[in-house]
Amino acid sequence: MIGGSFAAALRQAGQVGRVLGVGRNAQSLARAVDLGLIDEAVTAEEAAARSALILLATPVGGLKDVLSRMLPHLTDGVVLTDAGSTKAEVVEAARAALGNRVGQFVPGHPIAGAERTGPEAADAGLYRKRMVILTPLPENSAAFTDLVRRAWQGCGADVIDMDAAAHDRVLASVSHLPHLLSAVYMEQVATAADARTRLDLAGTGFRDFTRIAAGSPEMWRDIFLSNREAMLAELADVRGVLDRAERAIADGDSDALLTLLDTAARARRDWRKE
Repeated sequence: MIGGSFAAALRQAGQVGRVLGVGRNAQSLARAVDLGLIDEAVTAEEAAARSALILLATPVGGLKDVLSRMLPHLTDGVVLTDAGSTKAEVVEAARAALGNRVGQFVPGHPIAGAERTGPEAADAGLYRKRMVILTPLPENSAAFTDLVRRAWQGCGADVIDMDAAAHDRVLASVSHLPHLLSAVYMEQVATAADARTRLDLAGTGFRDFTRIAAGSPEMWRDIFLSNREAMLAELADVRGVLDRAERAIADGDSDALLTLLDTAARARRDWRKE
């Protein structure tokens, strides 16, 4: 979805020529050709030798291996970027894999996506009016960073720069933790003795809260482990709020429970208020 949408958006905007696709699944690559997302399926090594701009849309845990395979074939002018949801570990992996060529890698993260996967999930409008965060390296030239910025802008996105550590801390709270909480709750329901009855009776609240639990398990596993320190800090904070809610319910403390619920309700209503 992420790579296919990037290609589709740039093609729709007339900002790209020939699109090469790299992947592990031959059927998915063939389908991407059929859908017009890519013109040709190639190896990572071929992509490194033939491309002007490369978006790495792999799970973050696989980034170092892909970059290592590409390194011997990279031309001096090719610019690499990624779509990984964590940045500090991605930067570390890029430095380890690319060495003195790390200046050709401009780290990035589009704040967009859905629970769908595969070529059919590609959407040329996915990034329109969405945020993309770049965490440029000291080694990145202004020209390389600008190329990546203009590519995302060509997809219709708003692009900002951010420090990698600050990115990981903030995204742990507003992106990574919601996925984990949704998945943990879904696992608890799905493994209950009366799971079938619960799921049969579940309504729109359940649907909305658990939607993101359907995302790629491999991708989210890598994100949680890559951003473990920030995730653990956020989990500790959430556990504290859960403890307060549990105490209020156990003690029949309606005032404390109402205060907690009112704070949450007001914050949610005011979020991005028009």
